[in-house]
Amino acid sequence: MKVYGIIGYPLGHSFSQKYFTEKFVTEGINDCNYKIFAIKSVDGLKDVLIQNPDLNGFNITIPHKQSILSLLDDTTKLPQNLHACNCVKIVNGKFIGFNTDVIGFEETLLSQLKSHHTHALILGNGGAAEAVKFVLNKLNIQYKVVSRKLHDGSDLTYADINEKIIREHLLIINTTPLGTFPNVDECPAIPYQYLTAQHFLYDLVYNPPKTLFLKKGEEQGTAIKNGYDMLMIQAEESWRIWNEEN
Repeated sequence: MKVYGIIGYPLGHSFSQKYFTEKFVTEGINDCNYKIFAIKSVDGLKDVLIQNPDLNGFNITIPHKQSILSLLDDTTKLPQNLHACNCVKIVNGKFIGFNTDVIGFEETLLSQLKSHHTHALILGNGGAAEAVKFVLNKLNIQYKVVSRKLHDGSDLTYADINEKIIREHLLIINTTPLGTFPNVDECPAIPYQYLTAQHFLYDLVYNPPKTLFLKKGEEQGTAIKNGYDMLMIQAEESWRIWNEEN
């Protein structure tokens, strides 16, 4: 039995496990299993590997997309200047790192991007934000990173965001877990009242399908999108990577 899985913490509900379990059933894949590995630190991977010697690859989610980099044996498959990994293929006991978030985010962003979306705000500065930065740089979209405190490349704090900044940045991307079930009453602290029909709000959160962040944008007439399609694309890309010839 080939074993795949996802590491992160907490992992009370996993899109990936549900997705792959259903995929295996639907496609008649009987020799594979997808497990959840809730570990507080990537150091916990040692025990995961001992307990799952047939582990062939795994996805990585919050908060390990950056800390996993120190354990990779091969980083050549990661795009240059992208400091996050969300997919590992295990070959002869070696960890090969990939980032499938980039493909998922770029494809789904382009599906709704308009010509006036030339300046963006990235809410959050963790591992998920790295893929977003990479794609925006590729598309020549200027951006500012917003976090609770100014550190590690952040440009603004939430307290800094005013009407002028909102009006100047018509693309706003939430990369934080705020609003994820069961904490559906949470959302990034931005002045939503200044949003317009020209804005596009993209939330990497997929559960619930319409977060408070997206609801507040929709109330102002903005275009909105959640992270479900992005997750499906990155999952299929992970599956392709795990099954391609070494």
